[in-house]
Amino acid sequence: MPFARLATATTPTCHIGLGLAAVGRPGYINLGREEDLGENRSVETLRTRTHELLDAAYAQGVRYFDAARSYGRSEEFLADWLHARPDIDDVVVGSKWGYTYTADWTTDAEKHEVKDHTIQTYDRQRGETAELLGDHLDLYQIHSVTPDSPALTDKELHAKLAEAAAHGTTIGFSTSGPAQADAIRAALAVTVDGEPLFRTVQSTYNALETSAGPALAEAHDAGLTVIVKEGMANGRLAEPYAPDALKAVAQETALGTDAVALALVLREPWAGVILSGAATVGQLASNLHAAVVDLDENQVARLATLVEDPQTYWEKRAQLPWH
Repeated sequence: MPFARLATATTPTCHIGLGLAAVGRPGYINLGREEDLGENRSVETLRTRTHELLDAAYAQGVRYFDAARSYGRSEEFLADWLHARPDIDDVVVGSKWGYTYTADWTTDAEKHEVKDHTIQTYDRQRGETAELLGDHLDLYQIHSVTPDSPALTDKELHAKLAEAAAHGTTIGFSTSGPAQADAIRAALAVTVDGEPLFRTVQSTYNALETSAGPALAEAHDAGLTVIVKEGMANGRLAEPYAPDALKAVAQETALGTDAVALALVLREPWAGVILSGAATVGQLASNLHAAVVDLDENQVARLATLVEDPQTYWEKRAQLPWH
């Protein structure tokens, strides 16, 4: 599978990827976007911003890039970058289907994205992704699977995904919500012709939300590559929003709260790739310091006090405004 390419990487940052949710569209829920992006969020401005981030990430050893159909023009921006750099052949490219972007490049849309896991949406979005990313696409993930998602039981869809896998595309899924563990375990049970369908799982896991941990360990043991998203809890673990316990540990390490938060996730033996959701080159550089943070057991224990009940965490996330 394409993630085998990452196994040959030797840079300290090879287990950190770059997600494009924050820069592929003008509106998102991450805290601090006004300072990060400013007022000019035109298509060309964010295209340039995305390319600068991709250049900086690649130069610093990052080799996994993550987009989605619902991240505005993220696939387009990533495709432009790849086409302009034909010599780059050692990256892994992932995208997602299942949400349709509906904000029309605004920050105040009534709905920014619409979820639909039907086979009709898969067919349409697979074609759209193929038109942009072509053979660069390594991994295609069902976006935001929950235990009640029809994607877990749709045999016709499973057959189509297995066909894509037979032609070389790795098939994965992402999860969200307080029942991530249930969704992961249900997906692990999905087979086609007796073979597991999914080879990767992408889930939210961070200092505040750890409920998916045991299920992610099971996925890893079953041979899946685990990708961690929202390691910064949509900015809640970044300065100046970080809780005091995290700020104290960061001060002890002489690095940022972001580096410590991501380092905490990197400690997990099942974590294959941790996504940085940086919106600036400076944020990216700070995130990448996570690779050299060495937390001791006392610091880990203090950070463990930050964990929230999953229902509480996801209720707080749902209240974050798009801006």
